[in-house]
Amino acid sequence: MGSKFKKSSLKALFSIAFLSLALPVQVTFANEANVADAEAIYVSDVGFATPESVEYYADEDVYLVANINGNPFDKDDNGFISKVSPNGDVIELKWLDGAAADVALNAPKGMQIMGDRLLIADIDTVRVFDLKSAKQLDDIPVKGATFLNGVSIADKNSIYVTDTGLAPGFTGSGTDAVYQIGLDGKVSSLVKSTDLGKPNGVAAHNGGVIIGTFGSGKLVLLDNKGVKQSEMTLEGGRLDGLLSLHDGTIITSSWETSAVYAIAADKTVTTIVDGLESPADLGLDTKRHRVLIPLFKGNELVIQPLN
Repeated sequence: MGSKFKKSSLKALFSIAFLSLALPVQVTFANEANVADAEAIYVSDVGFATPESVEYYADEDVYLVANINGNPFDKDDNGFISKVSPNGDVIELKWLDGAAADVALNAPKGMQIMGDRLLIADIDTVRVFDLKSAKQLDDIPVKGATFLNGVSIADKNSIYVTDTGLAPGFTGSGTDAVYQIGLDGKVSSLVKSTDLGKPNGVAAHNGGVIIGTFGSGKLVLLDNKGVKQSEMTLEGGRLDGLLSLHDGTIITSSWETSAVYAIAADKTVTTIVDGLESPADLGLDTKRHRVLIPLFKGNELVIQPLN
């Protein structure tokens, strides 16, 4: 399938006060001469259906796009994962397809690659797939969860997963939580509290974790016991995706301001790109230094250079 492109440029800086937020270091970039072009690629009209998350699969040099394909609360087994090339061409629209007899996938949201496994948040279950064979492995159910959402590496044997605490109609379910889930299927609650403000994006930080909240519009740093250490409030709320870079920069998306921001270690906030309706869970192309932005309501993928 093809792609349609349009272009955008980087926006100006503005600053915002930190409340003693120690910024995480998680991702390192390859030292490559092949850096991204200076303008964004918008991939649209290719069959995406409520795309919520993007993950860069470095071994194949492709982007994986999670498509809810309908209501994010429905257990309808019609979610799918697309494969997209770095130039925006759809390689396989339904590489993993919930409609297939051997795949269970309802409303896929956050994703994380760990070795040869792809882990996907799906309402109240973490789905696990073998990347090489595309075979589904044993699911990991999360008892009591209502809206599993963000996923990030915690350590070499486990992931962090947020429950945004939403019920059908996007009302609060009261299940707001951050879980640590092992590859062995063990589920532990790092913290459960409606005071979390509907946690969405998540990233590990020096043995702790930082979350972006969809309800309160804050970035919150927790220690490895789930105790809040610090927080900051952005100008725009309804935060979704969250990335942490090697230099201490945080990247997050805001539905309220239709923008993606980079928050530097010197406390400056850069608008990377704006004018995006419902920018959701972010991916990072570490080879080309790009942020990957699915548009939840627009059925688009934005491939945005960070240079």
